[in-house]
Amino acid sequence: MVAISTFKKIALSFPEVTETPHFEKSSFRVNKKIFATLDLPNKRACLKFKEIDQSVFCSYHKEIIYPVPNRWGKLGWTFVELAKVPKSLFMDALATSYCSVATTKLAEQVRPRETNRST
Repeated sequence: MVAISTFKKIALSFPEVTETPHFEKSSFRVNKKIFATLDLPNKRACLKFKEIDQSVFCSYHKEIIYPVPNRWGKLGWTFVELAKVPKSLFMDALATSYCSVATTKLAEQVRPRETNRST
């Protein structure tokens, strides 16, 4: 389970993130691009993924993480039920969503690229 306050704290901890209204929801943006929205009444997040990432996260449990059931879902937008998702899984999903829209430089601050080392 992920509390609303935890969602906001994690989302706002990423570099250059702002929280702004988006219709009746709160949106979390980097470089003016939305990577997550928060639906308070339904205790649900909506995250933006690349197609492969959406496939991986949605394989966890179809009632906890699932594509938005319309054309937005086909574009990578994915619902996450905050009352049901394990915190560690959500943290990974939110970071992945952030990195999918952030610049490479900002994304590397969240997930540094591994360097290949010769032995």
